[in-house]
Amino acid sequence: MLEASRIITFLAVAGALLSGAHAISAVTRSGRYLYSGGNRFYIKGIAYQPQGVEVASANNPFLSPSTFVDPLANSTACARDLPYLQQLGVNAIRVYSVNSSLNHDSCMQAFSNAGIYTIIDLSLPVNGSIESTSPAWTTNLLGLYVDTIDAFSKYDNVLAYNVGNEVITSAATSNAAPFVKAAARDIKAYLTSQKSSVMVGYAAIDGTADWLDPFAEYLSCDPSGSNSASTSIDLFGLNNYQWCGNSSFAAAYADTEAQFQNYNVAAYFSEYGCASVSPRPWTEVGALFSSEMSPVWSGGLAFSYFPATSAAGSFGMVTINADDTVTTSQDFTNLKTEYAAASPPNTPTQSNAGSATYPSCPAQNATFLASTSLPQTPNLAACTCLESTLSCSFTPQVSNTSAIVGTLLNYACSALGSSGGNCDAIAANGTSGTYGVVSACDPSIMLSYVMNEYYYANGASAQACSFSGNGTVNAAAPSGTSAQSSAASSCLASASGTFTPTSSGGTTSSGGQSSGAASIVGDTRALVGLGAMLTIGAVSGVWILA
Repeated sequence: MLEASRIITFLAVAGALLSGAHAISAVTRSGRYLYSGGNRFYIKGIAYQPQGVEVASANNPFLSPSTFVDPLANSTACARDLPYLQQLGVNAIRVYSVNSSLNHDSCMQAFSNAGIYTIIDLSLPVNGSIESTSPAWTTNLLGLYVDTIDAFSKYDNVLAYNVGNEVITSAATSNAAPFVKAAARDIKAYLTSQKSSVMVGYAAIDGTADWLDPFAEYLSCDPSGSNSASTSIDLFGLNNYQWCGNSSFAAAYADTEAQFQNYNVAAYFSEYGCASVSPRPWTEVGALFSSEMSPVWSGGLAFSYFPATSAAGSFGMVTINADDTVTTSQDFTNLKTEYAAASPPNTPTQSNAGSATYPSCPAQNATFLASTSLPQTPNLAACTCLESTLSCSFTPQVSNTSAIVGTLLNYACSALGSSGGNCDAIAANGTSGTYGVVSACDPSIMLSYVMNEYYYANGASAQACSFSGNGTVNAAAPSGTSAQSSAASSCLASASGTFTPTSSGGTTSSGGQSSGAASIVGDTRALVGLGAMLTIGAVSGVWILA
């Protein structure tokens, strides 16, 4: 039986849901600042995601978990947590993983009625994100992102969608930046087509200035040099854990402040809260929301509401007990006190915020490898059409294709190379800015394409399409090498360039030229299968599959 206080809380939240009130106001960006109701808006929030199973390291303590729980689909948990979020005085939560097939009405309405915005990451653990070391921007990822946007489009308290979290983790992985920027471009185009003003963001891991500075500039630049916003993010998040204990602005934040003093879009701390001191005093809140930092930063999100552990230490404001009650910690009390005292300045006024500008992109160098040539918009219609023309197709004998796709693609590309062919069409290289015409298709179609190439390179014999029983000859496909090649080329004619995606993945290209294909180097290809969502990239002449 519920305690009386919990019954009252539940009834209060239920009443708010039934009222249908829509009191929350829109948050917009003017220049590099956020505004709501004509006043400067600061994100005063907290990360709100139960921790899944994950592997952590000291350099990157919050790697993608292998499982996740959607916190916005559990109305009981939201009703349980809302009073504590209100005690903290937060106006925003960040949610890292959501399931677009679930219903989020209760949680989203309750948070909206309480004046709490959501920042939602579009990626999912393991198979649903742009991967750092072998990046790609593919139809299955675009479809996943669009499905999530569609599921949340009816809610008035979505502040931003993040197209990635800590994808680029060092100078060595900066070649993944074009794929993140392509995702931002396509998601912005989709949101515009839906008449949505929700911002597009990215959350970056902190790092050395030699790669972090140009990467931040790259996300907010215009490759065409025409001051266009079409490929720029609106909101840059920095996961910053430099302030530990009772530090100071000079010791913890001065260098970061200097790095971003001339940044052109809104910036905030998408995570903060060092765990090397316990309990955390949260004295960084006073600095972050001060007149010293407000010219550059628009607040931040403390990490985290739920308990979380990592190589860097233990985090969390509360404990969820076995009887589903909440016990708060000293961390919670300290953050509550600091947030209550935060009073950032209401400057500049929105009329004095200036116009948005999008400068030219930073040049490539030894520590920033990203090309300004971006991947094409993934074209589901072109990829589906291509698949129908292939005479040899991937037809797995097991339901868990993630267990075999990597191995098969490794074998198929190696075998094709031995037969005089190559896998250029499925390659994507963010450093050279060259993207194969099939590189934006989903991994199964990539594999079918390579199997088909091998099939024809070996006389179109049935045995050449076997692949240990995982390939099947498609009798309905165009007969003969010439006919099949012509049909495939016709399908792929619309696969290059950019266009506005639709809920079905997009079907109509607005033109543009293919930027070529990345080459495979020698016979040193090594493919490692790591999941159902494959991405292919040529890195230092070595094929990596992730």
